[in-house]
Amino acid sequence: MGDIGELAGRLREFAAVREWEHYHTPKNLVMALAGEVGELVAEFQWLTAEESARVMDDPAAAARVRAELGDVFGYLVRLADVLGVDPVEAALDKHRENERRYDPAVYRGTYRKAPPLA
Repeated sequence: MGDIGELAGRLREFAAVREWEHYHTPKNLVMALAGEVGELVAEFQWLTAEESARVMDDPAAAARVRAELGDVFGYLVRLADVLGVDPVEAALDKHRENERRYDPAVYRGTYRKAPPLA
């Protein structure tokens, strides 16, 4: 796996060299991220569950999925950088919260949503 800090720096420099920082507002980055997620969704839209599990077996589909994942992740990292959020720490914090919310003895095998933590 690559280094998220390095990626954030490269994306920051990419925007700066092109003088795009004023376009990289949180609102615009979230909208771009949503658009890219939509493009990723489109790659799976009409696939069955089984077909989706094998999507990377088709080289052309795999290349498209990989490109869309790259776009989604790039915008997510750029957004986090602009907001001053460490995305790995944010994900770990959320994971720890979910570990507290979803007791395996209660939620094993079910998709029920847990109530918010008190």
